[in-house]
Amino acid sequence: MRGLDGEADGRRHDGRGHDGRGHDAEGDSGGGPGGDDRYGTGRRRRRRTAKAASITATAGLVAVGLSMAACSTGGTGSRDEGAAATRDVAAAPTPSPSAEGDLRSAERVDPIELLKADPKIEDRFKTDLKPCVADAYPVDASYGNLTNSPAPDVVVNVMTCGDAVGIGTYVYRKQSDRYENVFMAEDAAVYATIDRGELVVTKQVYAKGDPVAYPSGEDVITYRWSGNRFTQHDWVHNDYSRAVGDGEAVEPEPSEPPAN
Repeated sequence: MRGLDGEADGRRHDGRGHDGRGHDAEGDSGGGPGGDDRYGTGRRRRRRTAKAASITATAGLVAVGLSMAACSTGGTGSRDEGAAATRDVAAAPTPSPSAEGDLRSAERVDPIELLKADPKIEDRFKTDLKPCVADAYPVDASYGNLTNSPAPDVVVNVMTCGDAVGIGTYVYRKQSDRYENVFMAEDAAVYATIDRGELVVTKQVYAKGDPVAYPSGEDVITYRWSGNRFTQHDWVHNDYSRAVGDGEAVEPEPSEPPAN
């Protein structure tokens, strides 16, 4: 503590030295009854008490400051009682129900009933339409907006049970309280989808000798609703590679020319 006191009052290094013999040498200000205690024992004790009080007060102020800083932040730390400050947040407007939302929430229909009640489909086809397993029919159904009708349009694809090859595609539009057939294609390997409001029909093209799993190409035809019917908008033909299996090229037999 003597070293700390000396450094604190600024006098030890200015007025005192060391004689090299382990004793402090007196400076120009002389010594008192306490030897090297220049201010007396009583004054040194008072300075120690004042310094301790000063350190304690400083530590208390630091602790209070940290506590106040913690309360002012929005992370950890406690907060005073009272209602939390709120900011004015603009409420987002509630979206009004749209036609598309109504279409998405519409009830589904039974595609099998649509097919069997369709007067445009031959009775033979209806008779052949049977479930593959239990009551599972080889039928896919898609819903979407194709004809701008308030109710969703229904696209039905019928396939074979064994190879899942399309054999017919049908589009139904709701008129009043019933569905009407507005498009149909009964061809081998045909399948229809809905793409952004357009009807896309894909037909596999087989040359003579093509296996069912490897057609020679495909036709992709896009239809749009115009007035009260579908009209062709686009057509794309794709030729497939003839390398099948382990890379062996297979050339189909040339098809016979159509009979005159």
